[in-house]
Amino acid sequence: MSEAALQLLTQYLHEQADHGISHLNLSDSARAFIFKSNKVVASQRNQIPAQPSAVALPKESKEVLLDRLRNEAANCPRCKALGTLRSEMVFAVGNPSANIMFIGEAPGAEEEKLREPFVGPAGQTLTKIIQAMGLKRSDVYISNICKYRPAIDDGRQQGSKNRPPSASEMEACLPYITTEIKIIEPKIIVALGSTASSGLGLEGSVGKLRGQFKEFQKIPVMVTYHPSYLLRREQEDGGGVAEKRLVWEDMLKVMEHVGLPISEKQRGYFSKARG
Repeated sequence: MSEAALQLLTQYLHEQADHGISHLNLSDSARAFIFKSNKVVASQRNQIPAQPSAVALPKESKEVLLDRLRNEAANCPRCKALGTLRSEMVFAVGNPSANIMFIGEAPGAEEEKLREPFVGPAGQTLTKIIQAMGLKRSDVYISNICKYRPAIDDGRQQGSKNRPPSASEMEACLPYITTEIKIIEPKIIVALGSTASSGLGLEGSVGKLRGQFKEFQKIPVMVTYHPSYLLRREQEDGGGVAEKRLVWEDMLKVMEHVGLPISEKQRGYFSKARG
């Protein structure tokens, strides 16, 4: 193999690593060519299994991979070409090695201002849920299907008004969230609301999807109500206890799945609503 060819191969491997891909499958002929080019001795060659195997790509830390992905998302040409998303990119926050990954729909006004997901009123509710699980925000990973705040074009200043992302807006951002998932490798994903779940290809209302494990990229997914829905129900019927109880039941299943300890006090949250 020429030096130029080796440089091209190295460049390609680094590009794949940047997208969170850690292994590639090679055919026998391709592996044999590489081995021959690198003058692998016959005794070593005979120890290689007959079936195509995976070749490890350059190792990078999760933080480095996420930082590169963040830069790519900030310059997403497809997102900008839509003309329906605002310019400020809001990426993610939390622990790159988290067992639990929360995914929402899109940043709102507060998130756009602080460039961090779930920091407004709905974010404060999510933080309380995480704390009730015995965790901190820094223990989990929080992201959104759409990396940009959807614009409202009504001829006036948008102000604090928000809207869910459209299917085309989510599709434009989908490569980033799927790559995030590959990098984080969480034990479970919590999809917050129907927009997030549909963005992951899970069709149906939250009421029909919640309470059971679905799957995305072979990772279990628990769909539950969005924190903003809990806030609306709170205002509508003076508490929204029934919906809070349903969300908490979902979180108990998440905690059990990742092996978090659950106290009797935690199990008893909202138990009065059962009567």
